[in-house]
Amino acid sequence: MSIHRRDFLKCTGIGSIVLSMPGLLGAFNGEIKSSKKFVKSICEMCSTRCPIEVRLDDNKNIFIQGNNFSKSTEGKICARGGSGVNQLFDPKRLVKPLMRVGEKGEGKWKEISWEEAYDFISKKLNELKQNYEPQSVAFAAKSGPEQIFLNQFAYAYGSPNIFDHGCTCPSSYTTALKSVYGTSSLSRDYSNTKFMLNFGHNVYEGIVISYVRDITKALSKGAKLISLDPRFSILSSKANEWLPIKPGGDVAFMLAFVHTLIFNELYDKKFIEKYTIGFDKLKESVKDYTPEKMAPYCDISAEKIVSLAKECASFAPHCIVDYGHRSTFSSEEIELRRAIAIANALLGNIESEGGMYFPKSASLYNKIACQKVAPEFKGSILPKISAPNIPRIDGVDIKRGEFSKISKSRGIYSKVFDAILNENPYPVKGLFITRSNPVMTINESQKVVEALKKLELFVCVDIYLGDSAQYADIILPESTYLERDEQFLSHNGKNPGYQVRQKVLEPIGDTKASSQIYKELAEKMGLDKFFPYKDIEDFRMKQAFEYPEEIFELKNKGILSYSIPLLARDKESIAKFIEKYPLSKQFLDKDGEFSELMKCKTESGKIELFDEVLEKACKRGGLSFNDPKLKTKDEQFYFIQGKVAVHTNAHTANVPWLNHLMDHNAVWINQNIANKLNLKKGDKIKIKSKFGEQIADVLPTIGIREDTLFGYFGFGHTSKWQQISYKKGISASHLLADTISPVSGNSVHTIGVNIEKI
Repeated sequence: MSIHRRDFLKCTGIGSIVLSMPGLLGAFNGEIKSSKKFVKSICEMCSTRCPIEVRLDDNKNIFIQGNNFSKSTEGKICARGGSGVNQLFDPKRLVKPLMRVGEKGEGKWKEISWEEAYDFISKKLNELKQNYEPQSVAFAAKSGPEQIFLNQFAYAYGSPNIFDHGCTCPSSYTTALKSVYGTSSLSRDYSNTKFMLNFGHNVYEGIVISYVRDITKALSKGAKLISLDPRFSILSSKANEWLPIKPGGDVAFMLAFVHTLIFNELYDKKFIEKYTIGFDKLKESVKDYTPEKMAPYCDISAEKIVSLAKECASFAPHCIVDYGHRSTFSSEEIELRRAIAIANALLGNIESEGGMYFPKSASLYNKIACQKVAPEFKGSILPKISAPNIPRIDGVDIKRGEFSKISKSRGIYSKVFDAILNENPYPVKGLFITRSNPVMTINESQKVVEALKKLELFVCVDIYLGDSAQYADIILPESTYLERDEQFLSHNGKNPGYQVRQKVLEPIGDTKASSQIYKELAEKMGLDKFFPYKDIEDFRMKQAFEYPEEIFELKNKGILSYSIPLLARDKESIAKFIEKYPLSKQFLDKDGEFSELMKCKTESGKIELFDEVLEKACKRGGLSFNDPKLKTKDEQFYFIQGKVAVHTNAHTANVPWLNHLMDHNAVWINQNIANKLNLKKGDKIKIKSKFGEQIADVLPTIGIREDTLFGYFGFGHTSKWQQISYKKGISASHLLADTISPVSGNSVHTIGVNIEKI
């Protein structure tokens, strides 16, 4: 089938600037082709990557819906997932490689061929390697399946400096979980929980469909939900109780919570003795953090803290203290997230129904079952390259150092721009980014722009000419998720599984997948031995050639799950597993538990309640309290931010359907404060911090603390190609300080601000 350009342009209001801008879909004059009418795939309108199916009918319409084979989403998608076709046909999409012909940020470009782009990039990369050594080039990507190809290219080139977006989002909880459990892969059994404490993890707005459905199921069965959040979020509206905690006060609350569990002897003594190490040192570290002492810092009474700890413990192990996704992101994120991770261990909820569990890989599941239940696909067929023996710019590679809990593939992205400007610890002269937009996501964006303008080589791989890409030397157009195939991916839960992304249409214009881009660039530079595959189908076959029937089934269904769920300490789950796999009984310990599944990737092999590495590196082995002091003056407001259900940060800036639902981010302000300042809905205020200012519409509401302002992030674009129609409002990155949290390296997303009516 084919869809003509006129068919999708006639229903989209665009101006001549888009039709004449080189490289954009609005100037494309070809056809869109596909030989398929029904495809199972994976969404990428956000990072959750839900299973989808896409239908193409005889009238050339494309319809996206959920995949009914998915047990976790039950065939559902959100507004973002359903609007993927808008992104596919967006006239502002890039469909040709571009080369800058004017000054950086001036907006002058010319279309070039892929060969010309590769020639330019390879020549510049070789020059930078000769003049400054390979570590002078940094590589960053939005985390996801295609990140492995950028990282492989970076290591093959010789640079140790690879990054993803983690320091601006999930790095604090992944670092904390790794500290305590040795892995960041710890899942929550939301649907079966009976009690949950939630710190701003608003799954009904930062939507993860499986989380939404599971929490809703738990609530329908009578589970109790407590929301601790400075604002009345949608999740708060579904909670049994909303506690408007002070921004940054969550760490004080959790220290008092842990203190109460320990000193009131509410913890699971048998679990602690059997599966953990460091309890006595933990106890010593929190002895002074009584509820009475911590209450003023979180604005929640000591009596309430104690009662919640007792109530939570009464439901153990069928309870959850939710470790993320975000709250206010203070400088003490590592203490908050480690305290949460430790609290769950104290409650003994690991590998228990309604608690937490480790996802079961095929190899581990097969081992316990004593037979090959699930196929064991290779995760990657790329030759392993050790990290270049060159110091990184962020210190993540310092063995047993403060930041050593952060993955080398994650790093501390914000430090790249300091290194560019200050040339410390050495010059950074080149930057290569894939689907990353640091001008929108890194604090003090003015500094980011200054750094980007200083680079000798800046290459962007993206689907849009965005806020950061406007300063690039070369922009390479990536195919959207509906136009590319990807490798087979593990999709493990209580039992193992796999999923796969499959293209719906042939790539529009002259776009390519990252797996192809980095392979071809590597070939240009004589590094082709590091990419030993012809195409992504060849990659897949090398992953799973032993399992032809499973490959066929996976492509047909899009997602597969094998056998039955298993929780290592849940009696009912264990009984069902042994009934199905009798030989597995040999792995039961004296308590009738599969303790083999409880082995952690920590140095001790146990859950570590006290981190000896962090203690030696930065005196943070136990839990400690340091007042975040997120604002410096009483008359200031805390400025916090969060996600909205119909957008994915800056990623959906050009999606018409979503922007019709929400095209700007009015700032929440308490109704009492608005009355005092004579502010009405839609009035404009100037928000000023030490680092910048923004003009915002106000939304007065009783659903926020009087000392707090809130805005959804991902708005306030600076690229004129993304300002033509959509997503106005403020950008928080212009207000926030470029400050990172100890140990986790997280960007601090809260700051004190002053406001004035305009």
